Amino acid sequence: MRILLANDDGIYSEGIYALYKKLTEIADVTVVAPITEQSAVGHAITVADPLRVVDFYKFGEFFGYGIKGSPADCVKIAISDIMDRKPDLVVSGINHGANLATNVIYSGTVSAATEGAMMGVRSVAVSLATKEKYDFTTSAEIGAYFAKYMYSSSLPDNAVLNINVPALSKERIKGWRFARQGNSKYLDTFAKRTDPRGGSYYWLTGEKVEIDVTPESDEYMVENGYVSVTPLMFDMTDYRMYDQLKDTEGKGEFS
Repeated sequence: MRILLANDDGIYSEGIYALYKKLTEIADVTVVAPITEQSAVGHAITVADPLRVVDFYKFGEFFGYGIKGSPADCVKIAISDIMDRKPDLVVSGINHGANLATNVIYSGTVSAATEGAMMGVRSVAVSLATKEKYDFTTSAEIGAYFAKYMYSSSLPDNAVLNINVPALSKERIKGWRFARQGNSKYLDTFAKRTDPRGGSYYWLTGEKVEIDVTPESDEYMVENGYVSVTPLMFDMTDYRMYDQLKDTEGKGEFS
């Protein structure tokens, strides 16, 4: 099995190295990841600047390729140019923080996986549901488990699984379940501050104001001790609305 490993926390992050160590036990792994943190950049790609590629070493040994670009850039250039043939699987993570509910839209971690699927490679995004300092060992083992699961499955080549691991010891995790993307609500606010030269700047803050507590939602499952596994798709068509409207036809009454 050949795996392309990417992330959005950057090639220096603890999470990608923990996952790399577990994945190399079961596969040939190529690491292509952003040089700097790219959290919440979504599915951005670089079109107006060159993509710089640098060899990255860890503990004196070659680890992978650092890209001065986004997570989606990393997957694009890895499959198109860096790897000598298409990988069997794209794995993105481990993200230090959950990618649940509407956060999936903003997530660079998920977007790296989605880019892989768009390029015809089954993909997995793995996130640890805490921003606190935490051991990545269990989430790395779970990530490797789902890499094997995805590789041996009969899912289509454009399949994406979004994995969120609760911040619990392996013994306290109840298992895993398929989940739907939740619909939790956030109240975004901006803290206004002043720089040393007297200029104003803003820092995005905010809080969660409504949690989706329906039992099938991803956030509910993680809150209740389960690994949530959400199948995603990059086709954003609202098929319910399409079925409702598809027989509607305009007759040129635009004015």
